Amino acid sequence: MLGLFAACGGEKKEEVKADVPKEIVVGVTSFADTLEPTEQYFSWVITRYGVGENLVRFNENGELQPALAESWEVSEDGQTWTFKIREGVKFSNGNPLTAEAVKASLERTFSKTKRAEGYFKYESMKADGQTLTIKSQKPTAVLAQSLADPLFLIVDTTVNTDEFTTKGPIATGPFKFTEFKPGEYTVVEKNENYWDGEAKLNKVTFKDINDQNTRALSLKSGEIDIAYNLKVNNKADFEGQDDIEVQELKSLRTTYAFMNQHGALKDKTLRQAVLRALDKKAYTENLLGGAATPGKAPIPPTLDYGFDKLIDENTYNPESSKEILAAAGYKDIDGDGFVENPDGTQLDLNFVIYTSRAELGIYAQAAQVNLKDVGIRVTLKPVSYETLLDMRDAGTFDLLIWNVLVANTGDPENYLYENWYSKSPNNQAGYSNAKVDELLEELQKEFDADKRKDLIIEIQQLIMNDAATVFFGHETTYLFSNKRIAGLKMFPMDYYWITKDVERTK
Repeated sequence: MLGLFAACGGEKKEEVKADVPKEIVVGVTSFADTLEPTEQYFSWVITRYGVGENLVRFNENGELQPALAESWEVSEDGQTWTFKIREGVKFSNGNPLTAEAVKASLERTFSKTKRAEGYFKYESMKADGQTLTIKSQKPTAVLAQSLADPLFLIVDTTVNTDEFTTKGPIATGPFKFTEFKPGEYTVVEKNENYWDGEAKLNKVTFKDINDQNTRALSLKSGEIDIAYNLKVNNKADFEGQDDIEVQELKSLRTTYAFMNQHGALKDKTLRQAVLRALDKKAYTENLLGGAATPGKAPIPPTLDYGFDKLIDENTYNPESSKEILAAAGYKDIDGDGFVENPDGTQLDLNFVIYTSRAELGIYAQAAQVNLKDVGIRVTLKPVSYETLLDMRDAGTFDLLIWNVLVANTGDPENYLYENWYSKSPNNQAGYSNAKVDELLEELQKEFDADKRKDLIIEIQQLIMNDAATVFFGHETTYLFSNKRIAGLKMFPMDYYWITKDVERTK
């Protein structure tokens, strides 16, 4: 009798929902001017929009789980990894997912971007039926975790891959790309060949709305159903409106600014003076309404890597900032309130920021004011995210703001390596410390969790001692959505936005 009641209830529910639209609109910031997954960090868009999938993935607790690979194991020497590729999976065009297809996709990624080798370098890759074997050049503790990064999403390489830029890659997720107009919108539709159950939505439109307040108003008016990258201050926009749900998560994100050591900031004293001039507590608690923890170290306190134990010798102290500037020969020669370089030339730090995350401008403008107070001139240069990437790669900046997930492989190894290893292709700021390099190389092959933690703490302390980077704050992330949207989750690794389980209920 109970079973009959449950069945009838299920039929009634389907009847009520029969006319519910299976389409939603999501408000996002413009993040990619191409859908080629090996370009910059644009693979994140492909994964977040429900199109791209990897061999492995992270769950809501940040734990590694099977995805396109149903299992894997590593040899005793830590160099040979064997992945069993899931049977019965198809790309959205119907082509089967085999180990050979996975191998071809990974080889394509390594051939098209130097970033891939920042995760691991492989000696060989072999496919046999549904078994993929990867042998790394040296023991690599986080090889499996690295393959969860969107950079390594699996695509069908048998098609015309040149079309990925405008049409998007052919992948295995619950959705597939149907339209892409950079800076305006992206449309995905249900992948009928999806291997892990039917998507509950037929169509999702991602509307590019770069202005934070405009995104909030669009959600309030019902123009969009979900708004990403709103902040704590946007809660006030929805007071008395009970149809909006707000989720929040102490994130694994850090906002920081590179200090380019190829220019004026090659002088450690000047970098120290910059750091001591910045009232990061005021930025996070007052200007951002407590929606971030004041920064001092590369890794946020949400991860257990010694945040409270790390010693910051460059905490907020504007008087000390002025004193060390004067002692190093930085003086205001022309009486305009700004110091000149010790050789008498003008000091003007070019601070590049991107405009699609409002809090970045708040940090930068507040820093500009604080630095003016100690006599350091800063010129802000707001640009698009895509332009900022180009300027970072070209090294055309003094300060350049960055906001990044610090545990994209489940721990901070790749993040530290990518940004502060002297030979990393992304280290355009020129930071170099032989001891940091040595410890990072040791970390890559260390499998013991306690030893890895000790290494990561020591690396952080050295970076802080070198006054290498401005760590502004560690964010709380918010997700605003209409309550008619169900199945929407936040993940510590924010690779996953729209999944097969997201649906519209009315």
